[in-house]
Amino acid sequence: MSANIPTGGHVASTSPAAQQSAAPGMRTHVQLVALAAVVIAFAVLPVFLKNYGVYLCTLFCAYLMALIGLNLTVGYAGQMSLGQAAFLGIGAYVAALGMKMGLPFFVVLPVAALVCFAIGLALGFPALRVQHHYLAFATLGFNILVFLIMRNEEQITGGTFGISGIPRPSLFGFVLDSSLAFFWFTLASTLIVMGLMWWLLRSPWGRAFAALRDNPIRAESLGVNITAYTLFAFAIGATCAGIAGVYFASLVEFIEPAPFHFSNSLMMLLGVIIGGSGRFLGPVLGAVVIVLVPEWLRFMQNWYLAVFGFTVVGLMIWLPGGLLSIPEKLRLKRAGQ
Repeated sequence: MSANIPTGGHVASTSPAAQQSAAPGMRTHVQLVALAAVVIAFAVLPVFLKNYGVYLCTLFCAYLMALIGLNLTVGYAGQMSLGQAAFLGIGAYVAALGMKMGLPFFVVLPVAALVCFAIGLALGFPALRVQHHYLAFATLGFNILVFLIMRNEEQITGGTFGISGIPRPSLFGFVLDSSLAFFWFTLASTLIVMGLMWWLLRSPWGRAFAALRDNPIRAESLGVNITAYTLFAFAIGATCAGIAGVYFASLVEFIEPAPFHFSNSLMMLLGVIIGGSGRFLGPVLGAVVIVLVPEWLRFMQNWYLAVFGFTVVGLMIWLPGGLLSIPEKLRLKRAGQ
């Protein structure tokens, strides 16, 4: 029996195939509305928080920018990196030195991005020779080298005494010295970075990165320049971290080498994996895990680090695909039933 009913000369189809074809569009619309609601709620939330809560929300945005770049390098291009904290530090020190010299924020921001892009491009060359854990050790060595330079070159970086008095940016003549104003400014910048990354990943570049991750030999046979895309994966990821470093320096108004230790690179990589490596919104959940969850667990006092560690281990065992793999697992389970 046909399910097509004539209505005014037109045929309306209610077949299961038509309903299934309309479902993805409906899901996408619902997801966009939900995402917009979450962004608006997060933008309004700091109004009801104290200064430290606003600081954590701003720190979350800064780390999210760095994790977005690392997700491109690791999740989409398949290149292991343990040097993201070094690029965060390079961006922060470039911003601190530039603004201490009197350069405005919107001058040091592109300078820091270009410096990190160039260094990230150079760091990508080892990826042309080695892969997997060998590449991880190479990038780890780079992070240690940068950390030692920051700590020992006191005439430039201030060493362990650091650089203080880093000013906040000004926008249209207004200095963003209040916590809320700087948070909204950082949130807007984070959304711009996310929008640019969304566009990049849905361009031919994004498909080339995915092909490089899945099978480099097949990608090369299809005409993908794996040398160029490997280098650009590191360069773009480093650029995101450099931009995040500029915002980090303006947020804390004082920088010293400790936040850029290689252990912070491990935490960033952990955030990408826990959130969902190779998933666009994975870095959002990753930033929540590495920035906000430890603070939420501080009420446990001396036990909060142990609980945090056990939680991470449990996630790695039961959710190797990250937190964003939960809906997929539920769909597969329902399909199996």
